[in-house]
Amino acid sequence: MKIVVTGVRLLLGLVFTVFGFNIFFHFIPTPSPPGDATALMTLMFIHGWFKLIATLEILGGLMLLSGKLVPLGLTLLGPILLIIVLFHSTLAPSGLAFALFWMLMELYLIYAYRDAFLGVLNPNAQPSRGKIRTPVDAV
Repeated sequence: MKIVVTGVRLLLGLVFTVFGFNIFFHFIPTPSPPGDATALMTLMFIHGWFKLIATLEILGGLMLLSGKLVPLGLTLLGPILLIIVLFHSTLAPSGLAFALFWMLMELYLIYAYRDAFLGVLNPNAQPSRGKIRTPVDAV
């Protein structure tokens, strides 16, 4: 099980890191999708949205690749994957199978790291009490 989790984590991290860097350096040619999808992508490029998304993809991908802060990396990549699935399901259906595959990989990793997300899912969560501890206070 641990080998599968590591493999999926590295594969997903590699994909997001590579495609995130591709937004900045354009080393993988990407054909324009037909119709409204091209208009949406053009607007996102012109107004800098893709650079922000690519930065988050790179950060999340590197977190997955390093094995450090994996739950945070999954949290960064989750909404991006959801947008990718919605984009392909509504505007460019030819890539929907790949988008769903990567979403399943994300969901599998969230399940594998489910203990890290338990606090977020606590319906009775309360704010912390007392002074906030910093690393300096711990010394």
